[in-house]
Amino acid sequence: MSRHLSLRRHLILATAPLALMGLVLAGCAVQSSAASTTSTTSTDDTTTETATVVDPDLSATAVLAANADVTVVEDDEWSEAGAADISLDDTTASSDSDAVTVDGSTVTITDAGVFRLSGSLDGQVVVAAPEDAQVVLILDDAEISASDSSAITVTSADDVAIFLADGSDNSVSDASSYADDAEANAAIYADADLTISGTGTLDVSGNGNDGIASTDDLVILSGTITVAAVDDGLRGKDSLSVAGGTVEVTAGGDALKSDQTDDATQGFVAITGGTVDATSGDDGIAAATDAVVTGGTVTLTAGSDASTADDSPKGISAAVVVALDGGEVSVDAVDDAVHSDGSVGIGGGTVTVASGDDGIHAEQRLEIRDGGVTVAESVEGLEANDVAISGGTVDVTSSDDGINAASGTASDTQGGGMGGGGEQDTGETLAISGGAVRVAAAGDGLDSNGSIAITGGSTVVSGPSSAGGQGAVDSNGAIALDGGELFVAGSVLVTPTGAQQWVAATASGSAGDTVEVSDAAGTVIATFAADQSFGAVFYSGPAVSDGASYAIAVNGVAAATVTEGVNVSGGMGGAGGGGGRRP
Repeated sequence: MSRHLSLRRHLILATAPLALMGLVLAGCAVQSSAASTTSTTSTDDTTTETATVVDPDLSATAVLAANADVTVVEDDEWSEAGAADISLDDTTASSDSDAVTVDGSTVTITDAGVFRLSGSLDGQVVVAAPEDAQVVLILDDAEISASDSSAITVTSADDVAIFLADGSDNSVSDASSYADDAEANAAIYADADLTISGTGTLDVSGNGNDGIASTDDLVILSGTITVAAVDDGLRGKDSLSVAGGTVEVTAGGDALKSDQTDDATQGFVAITGGTVDATSGDDGIAAATDAVVTGGTVTLTAGSDASTADDSPKGISAAVVVALDGGEVSVDAVDDAVHSDGSVGIGGGTVTVASGDDGIHAEQRLEIRDGGVTVAESVEGLEANDVAISGGTVDVTSSDDGINAASGTASDTQGGGMGGGGEQDTGETLAISGGAVRVAAAGDGLDSNGSIAITGGSTVVSGPSSAGGQGAVDSNGAIALDGGELFVAGSVLVTPTGAQQWVAATASGSAGDTVEVSDAAGTVIATFAADQSFGAVFYSGPAVSDGASYAIAVNGVAAATVTEGVNVSGGMGGAGGGGGRRP
């Protein structure tokens, strides 16, 4: 298959400080501008500087289209008919093919063709074919164990395929260690494009380093593949793709990795189908450019409680874009569950994460257009310079801020919000224009170092349960309410701006309590359940009328009667009523 290299559009990193306090609301959103910059990406072997430009389209389709084509050997591109048999027999092997030579326990394939390997070999299989050759290895109950090298090594060929015969059980294992300068350093190592398919099983033991590695594209189409490696599990330098099959990886390093930094259209990991279950000491998915999921089931466990302070195992990590547009993704990570040095786009599927740090973090932009996103455990739930939610279902639980628009280099000084501690609007944006959003935060619920704008959707914020410098909705700049619905059960409330009316009251309750807002006729116009204890409530929605009177009840018991547009001056347990009219 020919390789087409298309122009790669990358994303910049933005900067801006973190901060805030109180439950604030006010103003209009400020969009960050696109600009050029230069980013530096490092790997174990190279450091390459790549010019980058903001990419406005974070869909998986756009991200993959901007990358290089992947080379794959489809099953219909070759035939088993006439395959040359290679019989493996302990420390030797035999074959009638002129393209096969046997030297002691080393079997070498020197030409293009289809080869069936069966039996057991304490040795090595080498593919040293012409540079334009396509070589297919059918593993049919093959067991290959190498004591001082890779088990299967491709030193030269154009495209190589490993096919797992129907009903077969196959295994490969390699040396327990490699020299520092060894090129072939995986149980299966290919200095060529490598495709794995079939309906059989393959058990890979990467005793000395990686499990399966290709210096070009590594593609898994089908099969049941189990990999245990002391370092990386699956590594495709140019790209790594999983389109089907069942893949289980246990790795001391990264589980799935692509680390090409010399070409901005390569270095990506794409999962479009199949089942991936990976446990890793470092990142679950590590991409030098993009990490993309459009289908299948992906379960990642990155790091452990035993990780050292210098470790930062992330579930999904990409230098440019993480695009999650389908499938089922579940991540449990010591560090960020999903992390991009550029941007993250979520447009479908289900994403469920638990994190020891950020649930989903992007240095530039985080957008959720559709799908179901659950951050079950985190320090900060969603964080990026610019956060935009236009659809889908978002459920965030955090021990600090729930959704935070802040630069990655900023410090959270808890400045005090509107009219608070003099913190400046530094341009970050948090925009909610659609979808259903729920936030339960011990820190700020919605937090921006710049502005917050809500124009659609339904947003429920619970917490913080005490003021303590934190607010349910908090911004250094404006907080504009111009559509949708915003429900808050939290602490301090501050007057918002925008065209949509709102009501606020001092009313206390506990986690699980139901808050109701009724108009003067006794009609309930809004109801929601609080996820934490609270001392103030707030509601903004299309049913609120300018200057009208509303009753607030908690679990059916009257708590306050308030006038639209009059804010609450106190915080937790503060006096009701007070504050000022909307400006």
